[in-house]
Amino acid sequence: MLSVLIPTYNYNVYPLVIALKSQADVLDIAYEILVLDDGGSLYLEENRKINDLENCFFFENKINSGRSKVRNSLSSRAKFNWLLFLDSDTFPKNSDFIRKYIQHISPKTEVIYGGIEYQKEEPEKNKLLRWVYGKKRETLSVKKRNKNKYLTFLTLNFLIKKSVFNSVKFNENIPNLRHEDTLFSYDLYQNNIPINHIKNVVIHLGLDDNMVFLKKSKESIEGLFFLLNKNLIDNNYVKLSKYGSIIINLHLSFLLIFFFKIFEVKIERNLLSKKPNLFLFDFYRLCYFCLLNQKRHV
Repeated sequence: MLSVLIPTYNYNVYPLVIALKSQADVLDIAYEILVLDDGGSLYLEENRKINDLENCFFFENKINSGRSKVRNSLSSRAKFNWLLFLDSDTFPKNSDFIRKYIQHISPKTEVIYGGIEYQKEEPEKNKLLRWVYGKKRETLSVKKRNKNKYLTFLTLNFLIKKSVFNSVKFNENIPNLRHEDTLFSYDLYQNNIPINHIKNVVIHLGLDDNMVFLKKSKESIEGLFFLLNKNLIDNNYVKLSKYGSIIINLHLSFLLIFFFKIFEVKIERNLLSKKPNLFLFDFYRLCYFCLLNQKRHV
């Protein structure tokens, strides 16, 4: 019936497994929970206790293989026909989380995305940027998600038929620079695989501090640039590349790069403040996209 697959890295996933197991046990279904640590060195003793739980298994990679490969590895170990992928730093909001996914399975079901939320309480200042971005850009109602079924899909909380996953899988040939979820959703789109959006959210617990999130955002843009250069996704699929390509084609990127070099520090000061401005964050990323394009032609 159900294989719950959780990739992790230096995170204590034991409480999540306990919660999921307690939900699955009352449903009288065949299930397994598989956790794979991708070369981490922290919380191994805590996570090894997962092996003491019935139907639960913890595996360890000796070296870090990357987000795409670790997910594919989990799917290859799974023995059931439905795969529920969850990130280790998430937690089901409701106690009927697994039940709700099971209830939405029909003969036509291929992929279901449950959504994400963030804590209501404002976090400490050094984690505000990730929290504000998550609440404004990722915490979307089913109605809003259905307006763009593929781009609003995130890989931290989704159910997929195993045969469908095997026809797409995560691309292991891309650098470990993020945007693997973008490529995965694009491949679903290209293969006309429908995504059913429902309200069955997880809370994203792992808030990066502001500096780490800025660094990851730049890595994400570098990852996007790689996908574009390798023709793995279309320019118009992601807003950032769509508008960035328009600016580049109009030969206006030098203006953004000029402003970026002058105001980068001031913009970052705002993004690291108590009131980060997401418009400035969008401008910051757009400028960095243009800067990467300039470096490519130097």
